Order: sequence, then C-alpha cells, then structure tokens
Amino acid sequence: MNIKELLDEQVLKINTPDFIKDDPVQFPRRFDKLQDIEIVAFTTATIAWGKRSMILRDTERMLSLMNNTPYEFVMNKGFETLGNANVHRTFFQPDLAYMLRGFYSIYSKYESINNMVKELGIGNDSAPAWKLCETVRELSCKANNGCYNSQCFPSNFNSSALKRINLAIKWLVRDDGIVDLGVWDCIKPSQLYIPLDVHVGNTARKLNLLRRKSNDRKSVEELTTILREFNPNDPIVYDFALFGIGVNDINIENI
Repeated sequence: MNIKELLDEQVLKINTPDFIKDDPVQFPRRFDKLQDIEIVAFTTATIAWGKRSMILRDTERMLSLMNNTPYEFVMNKGFETLGNANVHRTFFQPDLAYMLRGFYSIYSKYESINNMVKELGIGNDSAPAWKLCETVRELSCKANNGCYNSQCFPSNFNSSALKRINLAIKWLVRDDGIVDLGVWDCIKPSQLYIPLDVHVGNTARKLNLLRRKSNDRKSVEELTTILREFNPNDPIVYDFALFGIGVNDINIENI
C-alpha cells in the first residue's frame, strides 16, 4: 500500500457521520441560519486546542453565554454584558466579546461573512484564509477602539500556520455532505489549506509528507501542495486521514 492508498482508506473510515459526535464540528452543525453557523464556526475553532473533552465542554459553555442564539446575541450587542470569567484555557470572556463585537461590525455592513468575502474579492487571493484573517482582524480592531487581540486573531501572517482559521474555513467550505457543512460558496475546496496542529504535523512527518520541523505557514503550504497532488479538487479531505492515523496510532512502518 502506498501513501495515497493509506490516506484514501483512512478518509473512508474517519469521514463518516459518526465522527461528528466527538468533534467540535458538531457545534456549527446545530444551526441552520448561515450567520449562526459562521459565528459558531469561528468562535469554536478559536478555542479548539488542547484536550478534546475540554474543548467540547467549554464550547457548550461558550454557546450558553450566547444564549444558544449567536447571531441574535451579536446583533443585540449581548457581548457588552459578558464578564471576565474564563472560557477556555487562556481565552476569556473579554476575548469572546472582542470577537463578537467585530462580527457585529461585519454583519452591520454585510449580510454574511460569506458575502463579505465575495464583495472584497478575498476568494480570489492565492491564500484566502490568511487574507480573510487579516481583513477580519483589521475590522475587529476598528470595532474595538483600535485595539488588536492576538488571542482572537494572529498578526504574524507570514509565519502563522493559521490552524484555527483554516479549521473554521474547512468546516464552512468543504461540501461532501458528510461531516463538514459546505455552506460557503465564496471559496472553493481546492483553495483550502490544511489545519496544521501538532498531531497532524507529526503524522505527516512520519509519512514523509512534511520535512519542516516547525508547524508554521511554510509547513502548511508544503504539506498542502503534496495533498493537492493526491486530490486537486479536495485536498483537505486528507485532514481526516492524518488525524485518524495519529489518534488511532496506526502502524505505518511498511508504507
């Protein structure tokens, strides 16, 4: 079995409806309204690091802070009533309020983030995730009295792997009708980049798909380029495989 065959086999095993119940993707899937899905996708992805059980627990708590009606909560400026308590690890309620204040400014001008991406031509960029993050970061800064917040949006676009933004966009763009939601038409699945975390990076290195030691933007680009050779139209479907191989400790010595 070669590497592509292994990856394709693992995609079939992992990319199933059963995956949803133990993954943060379950949270944006709870909603039907596009704006609700967008808000939950970005806020959930923002705290999607660390122990999975903690991510699921803390995302439930975060949604309850928004009364489980995120778009209504944003447009009614409910974020102004949030306190200072912890949400997840180093992410606190003032950080959540910062993000939601930024979303309020975006939704006050654009029907959706999907429409904003189309109107600003972000989908035409060679690296739309980084362009989108830069745009939302600037709009959020203006909405928050000229302040930046690195807990919400990184500034080092030349080096950041942008794992959290790439994860949210993956959920919103991929449209195979199984796990990811595919509610955006502003970016094509072929334009996506791998959400690179420690586990995915380590698995990719074991498979000799990635040579760089750092989990940075260059590594994202290097790995995604190879995945596009395997599947030009939907390269990030292999995120499921790289995740599954790492989590299930699959023997790859003979690959």
